[in-house]
Amino acid sequence: MTTLLTIPEINKIISGSFPEAVSAVTFGEVVVRSEYLLQVAEYLKIEPGLAFDYLNYIVATDYYDYLELVYQLTSLKNNRSIVFKVRCFDRMNPSVPSVTGIWRGADFQEREIYDLLGITFTGHPNLRRIFLWDGFRGYPLRKDYP
Repeated sequence: MTTLLTIPEINKIISGSFPEAVSAVTFGEVVVRSEYLLQVAEYLKIEPGLAFDYLNYIVATDYYDYLELVYQLTSLKNNRSIVFKVRCFDRMNPSVPSVTGIWRGADFQEREIYDLLGITFTGHPNLRRIFLWDGFRGYPLRKDYP
């Protein structure tokens, strides 16, 4: 059975190597600043004691004030799992770095999020709509979509 790391454990792992990367820690979440996403993600994957080599999922949610991405990673070697979040506060042009260079499985997940919520993943090799046609206007999973 895979063990999910606790919030204090996740905070210690990320803040220990990137003190400025964590923007919030609450009872149920660790929020990483988007500008540190690539550094944190690469560290979580290549650090031998961590080895989070599998991306389970990326999901996104619209909270009116911000758009939030949730990343779950699993270390197949260590049988542990980690969850952290990234927030986009710019609703007009939400953008975070793409993690497809770290986990190839992020490709379609990032495209889906882009298509339905309008979050741009900078550095994505093929960021285009995956469900809706090219002429479709808007992002149907946003709360302000008519």
